[in-house]
Amino acid sequence: MSSHLITLSPLDLTIIAIYFVVVIAIGFYLKGRAGTGEDFFLAGREMTAWVAGLSFLSANLGSLELMGWAAASYQYGILATHWYWIGAIPAMLFLGIVMMPFYYISKTHSVPGYLKLRFGESSRALSAITFAFMTILMSGINMYSMALVMKVVLGWDINFSIWVSSLTVAVYVALGGLRSAIFNEVLQFFLIWLGALLIPILGMIEAGGWSGLSARIAQNLGNSSFTHLWSTLGSFTDNPMGIHWTGIVLGLGWVISFGYWTTDFLVVQRVIAAKDLRSAEMAPIIGAAFKMMVPFIVILPGLLGLGLLPMKLTGEAEAVATGGHSYNEVLPLMLARYCGPGLMGLGITALIAGFMSGMAGNVSAFATVWTYDIYRAFIKKDATDAQYVSMGRWCTIIGVLVSIGTAYLVMQFQSIMDYVQALFSFFIAPLFGTVLLGMLWKRATPAGGFWGLLSGTVGSIAMWAWVKADPSALRYIALSPNAKDMAENMYRGLWSWLICVGVTVAVSYATRPKPESELKGLVYGCTLIPRDEHVPLFHRPMFWAAIVTTVFFILNIVFW
Repeated sequence: MSSHLITLSPLDLTIIAIYFVVVIAIGFYLKGRAGTGEDFFLAGREMTAWVAGLSFLSANLGSLELMGWAAASYQYGILATHWYWIGAIPAMLFLGIVMMPFYYISKTHSVPGYLKLRFGESSRALSAITFAFMTILMSGINMYSMALVMKVVLGWDINFSIWVSSLTVAVYVALGGLRSAIFNEVLQFFLIWLGALLIPILGMIEAGGWSGLSARIAQNLGNSSFTHLWSTLGSFTDNPMGIHWTGIVLGLGWVISFGYWTTDFLVVQRVIAAKDLRSAEMAPIIGAAFKMMVPFIVILPGLLGLGLLPMKLTGEAEAVATGGHSYNEVLPLMLARYCGPGLMGLGITALIAGFMSGMAGNVSAFATVWTYDIYRAFIKKDATDAQYVSMGRWCTIIGVLVSIGTAYLVMQFQSIMDYVQALFSFFIAPLFGTVLLGMLWKRATPAGGFWGLLSGTVGSIAMWAWVKADPSALRYIALSPNAKDMAENMYRGLWSWLICVGVTVAVSYATRPKPESELKGLVYGCTLIPRDEHVPLFHRPMFWAAIVTTVFFILNIVFW
């Protein structure tokens, strides 16, 4: 096998070099506007709905998404689309309509900051520490994704790729803070689409459209289950993922997706930076509209690989053992198939932009949570605002350096997304239970919030360890001995959420709740939410949420 798939032309290298210069220039340009904590960590709360919405989506549209979900669609077929539709759209709309008023009205800097106001210091500490740990691990995924692209496509040294790209992110986020991250994410959003659209357009032409691609996949694999979204989910054995519709609807559609989109500070931070409440409510709705289109640039390449690639890809371990290509390399393989000089530079720039976007999202969120919810809360409570900004800049650099070490953990997983979803089931699923009860139930007590979150997190990790030690336990955790890793993650997330909610309710009834006077701005029933009856229909968040919901149902029916 050749050491690399293609060689970049001088034009391709020029395009990539220009991109690096531009993102660094943005960081230096915005450095003067990041002098206070509000500016550095929340971009001065000046973002419009469109800027916040595109940044909200772009922070999630990293090389992890481009590489990972192309790999997942090659491995599991069109079922990977569920992570973009039922696994994102309802949760994003719920964040905008239901939860943003509380995040925004409370003026919190972070999700752990909200938990501190609602449940107390212990819940804030637990969520901040677990979030910081998860963010560093997620940063490693982005580094691994980028290094893999450079190694497979260009034959570049992995260490060179990791250090150049990650230090570039560290520089522009440390200089300009969240504002720099957001502006670069909007730029990267358009670059990703411009570069990534090449593969699905050219691939669908070669395949003969959707019907032609479906026929090719059915012929290559001997069945048509890889191109049906819902019709194969009535049985654990009829689909490539080995999952039942209950796992998709409850594990993914409810627990994992709502947990990620409404409580993962990586994405919520972008919306909190909006200039007013209506912009904060509209930003996730705008993001949801674009999110529905993302499968066309991340899922289709994997399906095209199933139908058009002459070789059969395997898991990472098998690929290493046989010298072949793994699931994770399907996107670079398709890029090499279709892109010549100039177009290849644009495609590679799109992947680099994706890496930068995902990495910047992680490090800016890590810097905020570390500075406000760990450093200020437990180490130095009386520092000046300037000292907190300085700490934010330093821990941005440190966070990047630590992340480099975690990149090598990812190589032990067959698919990048299996690793990611495992992390979500550990930390995000139980956190969602705690935040949801905190916002919607006045009776939830500080003790209930803390013990519920702790038990859900420990329970999820314990279930994962149980299956690792005894694979037969899969029949209890995932309800089927034939379930794949992704199905196990979905059900484990559901169980950990149920543990968290059950313990929170039980402990809350056994302990004293806060008086309602302390819950204003934090809980439904105790908070006055601004109404928008006087606003024209086309400016109301609820109207646009209804439009997005209608398109969401149509897409699911079309690809049933």
